[in-house]
Amino acid sequence: MTIEFVVGIDLSGPSNAADTAVTVFESCEAGLRLQTTSSDVSDAKLLQMIQPITPYSEVVVGIDAPLSYNDGGGDRPADRRLRQRIQQAGLAAGSVMPPTMTRMAYLTLRGLAVARLLSGLPNRPSLVEVHPGAAMALRGASVKDIKSMKKEASARRRLLRWLEDQGLEGVAAAKMPIDHYVASCAAALAAWRWGQHQPEWIHPADPPLHPYDFAC
Repeated sequence: MTIEFVVGIDLSGPSNAADTAVTVFESCEAGLRLQTTSSDVSDAKLLQMIQPITPYSEVVVGIDAPLSYNDGGGDRPADRRLRQRIQQAGLAAGSVMPPTMTRMAYLTLRGLAVARLLSGLPNRPSLVEVHPGAAMALRGASVKDIKSMKKEASARRRLLRWLEDQGLEGVAAAKMPIDHYVASCAAALAAWRWGQHQPEWIHPADPPLHPYDFAC
């Protein structure tokens, strides 16, 4: 597959669109070039951003939200595996939570809805579930900065420079980057590498209950 566009989505719950950030990248010789970014993204706005690029292009979309849940609740096999891996890398175990956990259930609900919406677009984009923090940590980004990026602007700027070094051209130019923007860029990195068959970690889809790959 020749990837033409890559979209990274840091998703929030359906009643909290203010915390959803989306970045759209176009392939270039050096890797990916940032085309547009937006925060406070509703489902309708998300469609407005992605729909124009899908009819005649190969599009990969990385979504930072559960796109399935375990029958009966609790961890999916993928959740257990990734939790073990990120702990080895220095991230907290709580960075991976069961999709049906109270704090996660509404995010899972929206993740399922967004996957359904995007799957209905012309020339259906390729969808993958991603974990931005793991995508950065497993590729050697500063774990300290990943843990601090919600509160420290300096950590966000260092991570954006690191993402530029990974091939995401233009991301570090943001004047006042929020953590959701950084996460959406990292989601795009994970989706891009997955589309190139170069993930740092992957749990393959297991349809029909778990229809999407989970990759970092």
